[in-house]
Amino acid sequence: MARPEQVLVLEPQHELKFRGPFTDVVTATLKLINPTDRNVCFKVKTTAPRRYCVRPNSGIIDARTSINVSVMLQPFDYDPNEKSKHKFMVQSMLAPYDMTDMEGVWKEAKPEELMDSKLRCAFEMPVENDKAHENESNKTVTSSAPSVKTEHNVLPKSASASLDDGEVKKIMEECKRLQMEVQRLREENRQIREDDGLRKRKVTSASASHTTSSSIMASSAMRDEGLSTRVLALCVLFFVIGVIIGKLVI
Repeated sequence: MARPEQVLVLEPQHELKFRGPFTDVVTATLKLINPTDRNVCFKVKTTAPRRYCVRPNSGIIDARTSINVSVMLQPFDYDPNEKSKHKFMVQSMLAPYDMTDMEGVWKEAKPEELMDSKLRCAFEMPVENDKAHENESNKTVTSSAPSVKTEHNVLPKSASASLDDGEVKKIMEECKRLQMEVQRLREENRQIREDDGLRKRKVTSASASHTTSSSIMASSAMRDEGLSTRVLALCVLFFVIGVIIGKLVI
């Protein structure tokens, strides 16, 4: 036996649209309308229960009334090339007149008493035209403000320009003075380096001459010492020869 036609009116009827950005929770509203004279029990189910939070996800809609169901999509990394395969199903049944336990009613319900409607999910990013329009409006407001500031700043700018010329002249004169001072310091530094080099050369030559004289004195001393040694040796030799000759004569 075929299932009865859905008695509830759904708004929207076939598709739930979620508009990004999806860096935060995005909520879509599903309105369930009960146009009948009977109370209607309903349940909202989804193929991706971890991705959505539905409030309320079940309940009773009184006769000739409606209820808004909030479907909250959790944040995720949006890929425009990936089509959504998520689906929702609104299941309903006429509430018994003597109903006391709604869960018991759902458990005891017969298949031919159940009605359902299916909805698919669609993810949309903000339209580029809307973004462009908002950017243009922001640019218009921003550009109008600086124009007013420019009009008020025309006169002070000319006055400040004359002051800047005088300051530039002073700065140029100061630069020239500083350049001359730097040049003078460079000359003094060069003169000091030359004097220092001359002094070092004098010290070097003096030390060299002192070393040379010391060498000469040492060599002459050695030469004198060698000469005196030879003289002494000759004297000793002559003395020994004289003694020998004296013994022979005697």
